[in-house]
Amino acid sequence: MKKATITAILGAVALSLASNASAQVRPEDQIKYRQAAYSFAAWNMGKIKANLDGTFDAAQVKAAATAIAAVAGSGMGALYGPGSEKSIGAQKTFAKPELFQNGAEVGKLAGDFATTAAALAKAAESGDAAAVKTAYGDVGKTCKACHDQFRARH
Repeated sequence: MKKATITAILGAVALSLASNASAQVRPEDQIKYRQAAYSFAAWNMGKIKANLDGTFDAAQVKAAATAIAAVAGSGMGALYGPGSEKSIGAQKTFAKPELFQNGAEVGKLAGDFATTAAALAKAAESGDAAAVKTAYGDVGKTCKACHDQFRARH
């Protein structure tokens, strides 16, 4: 099987398991937790960017890349359960309704995020700034692909 097919299948499986896990977390908490996870990943992406633009600290980059890979591989699909597709009280969501209607595409994008984040962690492990820069760009592209399709502007 091709890598893209395997990634899509794994993403779809993760999404199918999401309904069982999300049933244990209130929809407003699902929104809060997924936003916290993405904010944490974005903060770590910022740390890597600062290292690529300035003095490259391999240990700091490795720690940040490992954190991003952990978020990407954490089963975030469980935080997109029924009821979390709309804002609830103070918990505002920027997920478009289409995200909840396109499981196969979302699964592919989630798989791409996990794959590129793991590659970033591997590049960071090597300490090679050029490899990190390439892998960092790949993660950014996967984030953008999902945002462009499924994140409302705010």
